[in-house]
Amino acid sequence: MPVASSIRTKLTEAFQPLRLEIVDESHLHAGHHHPGQGAYREGGETHFRVTIVSAGFQGMNRVQRQRRVYEILAAEIAEGVHALSLVTRTPEEQEKSPNT
Repeated sequence: MPVASSIRTKLTEAFQPLRLEIVDESHLHAGHHHPGQGAYREGGETHFRVTIVSAGFQGMNRVQRQRRVYEILAAEIAEGVHALSLVTRTPEEQEKSPNT
């Protein structure tokens, strides 16, 4: 299964999001290498930008939300996802900033 599909499935199951956007930004990192940490690989699927809006984030601060996402995606990270750029919001927060 492609990494983006796995990310979508797991985050949908965990958070039932009102909005979920997953963008593979690996091409922006072509030529980058981080010894011992992985890096860009041909075919991408190493660097993702994820925006998720879910009521499941109620009562969590930004760090708690991101930790939870990283826990859910631990297998993908272990298998070669090098970077996740996360925007995690509640529906109320999204209403206040609908363009981001």
